[in-house]
Amino acid sequence: MTYKGYMIDLDGTMYRGKARIPEAKAFIERLQAKQIPFLFLTNNTTKSPADVCANLRDNHDIHATPAEVYTPSLATAAWILAANHGDVSGKSVYVIGELGLKQALLDVGLRFNEVDPDYVVVGLDYDVTYHKFELATLAIQRGAMFIGTNADTNLPNERGHVPGAGSVIALVERSTQQRAFYIGKPEPIIMAQGLARMGLAKEDVVMVGDNYNTDIKAGINAGIDTLLVYTGISTKADVAAQAIQPTHQVDSLADWEV
Repeated sequence: MTYKGYMIDLDGTMYRGKARIPEAKAFIERLQAKQIPFLFLTNNTTKSPADVCANLRDNHDIHATPAEVYTPSLATAAWILAANHGDVSGKSVYVIGELGLKQALLDVGLRFNEVDPDYVVVGLDYDVTYHKFELATLAIQRGAMFIGTNADTNLPNERGHVPGAGSVIALVERSTQQRAFYIGKPEPIIMAQGLARMGLAKEDVVMVGDNYNTDIKAGINAGIDTLLVYTGISTKADVAAQAIQPTHQVDSLADWEV
């Protein structure tokens, strides 16, 4: 199957934490050699697109531009902006998350507010504390809209499968008795925004990832073909039990012809 564009996950697909996945570099270079556009569609909100590119370049010898990276941080900021018809003046947000998420929200004009914000956005925060959870819970109880960046319970890195944003968000869901409104994979919101960024139709694109519950379900939910690679979270036994199978499955990206 020939595709005009690729949406590609990062964690578990291009690398595992600091550990390289050698086939990933060669895969991206094959796309670049054939001038096939791609978009790194990650659920990682901790870094800006420029920081993502620096990590890819410096630690994995994979070269991309910030325009080729799309995160739930950007998708969340874009969704809030659209929900307010392009004008967020007077709107505020409380954030549990790292700089990549906070900067994206600041860049569209939102201001930070710990007490009575319009939105509470929760993502992965490496220094999360009880106090942050307390502020988020109370703000949601006062009426703030509760947004979760993504539902990933775990992230694959060189040490194993560590807690992801979904694990952080779950605590706030329990404390508020309210489910977050999710933006990142597997929700179709980030997929639609990714397609718009690429300027391609969904039938011309394939979503590549290692996690059935995020990457593959994202493609399924958006009506986009999927390519599952077994270098990260999901196992063949996990996937075999699913009612809807990925469009394609490979052990390694070296096995895929672009």
